[in-house]
Amino acid sequence: MSDESTSEPSATTTRGGGADVGARIWVAGARPRTLPAAVVPVALGAVVAVGESGARWWTVALALVVSLALQVGVNYANDYSDGVRGTDEVRVGPVRLVASGLASPGAVKRAAFAAFGVAAMAGLVLAASTSWWLLVVGVASMLAGWFYTGGSHPYGYLGLGEVFVFVFFGLVATVGTTFVVLERLPALSWVLGCVAGCLACALLVVNNLRDIPTDREVGKRTLAVRLGDRRTRWFYTALVAAAFALVVVASFVGAWGAVLGLAAIVLAVPPVRIVLGGAVGRELIAVLGGTGKVQLAAGALVTVGIALTA
Repeated sequence: MSDESTSEPSATTTRGGGADVGARIWVAGARPRTLPAAVVPVALGAVVAVGESGARWWTVALALVVSLALQVGVNYANDYSDGVRGTDEVRVGPVRLVASGLASPGAVKRAAFAAFGVAAMAGLVLAASTSWWLLVVGVASMLAGWFYTGGSHPYGYLGLGEVFVFVFFGLVATVGTTFVVLERLPALSWVLGCVAGCLACALLVVNNLRDIPTDREVGKRTLAVRLGDRRTRWFYTALVAAAFALVVVASFVGAWGAVLGLAAIVLAVPPVRIVLGGAVGRELIAVLGGTGKVQLAAGALVTVGIALTA
């Protein structure tokens, strides 16, 4: 997904600092500011079940564990794969563990597998209590997360990263949560999954917009590299706009309270202005934080709005 702010520890300030520093390094490597991308779709998927009979609310906690663990696993997997390829040696954004030498490739790879293992265990419980078909979805999610930047032909290097993010951190996470709670797939869940997917993609797009010069140099053909600077900026704007348009659609699909999410437009204006204003490099790090706030606010407001009017 996306990178984080400049407040993360750097290679020069964290080496040899003891256990506390070591823990902070691994927390930073997990990229905690990307975690709203895992929380928002679960919240949106769960709120669809408010007011419905037979809802199994205990499954929401496990769905959240799966989503968070997958996000952390993907973050570590990207750190490992990009690090061993050398594509992170020149970065504008926050530190990466392997590329900076803060952790060995093997250790980061094990951390990724450990996170995927946590997701697998929680997913196994959900599958056993709901449908064994969820195992197929879970395996597909982990494979997609690993091969995003891993393997001999990572699809993230071919401009397909946004497809992965939209499908798995939008549709799968949202609709999957609704399914484990209700064992049904209401139309509202699909619409809200698209809202989550658009906002998650917006984070990835602005991250890749920032990295266009360095990614092009190392042959990393992200969608931003393929589209070019100007079209990527408009693509980011279109994703944000589409998310709010879909909030309106959700209000017509049995959840008029979803319109409360439109209040988050206020937070969306500054990052869109910065992007369309031509900001580059470190100037775009603030946009990552701003987009994350839009994602959280829109998700929370839509969730509250639907819950209050269910």
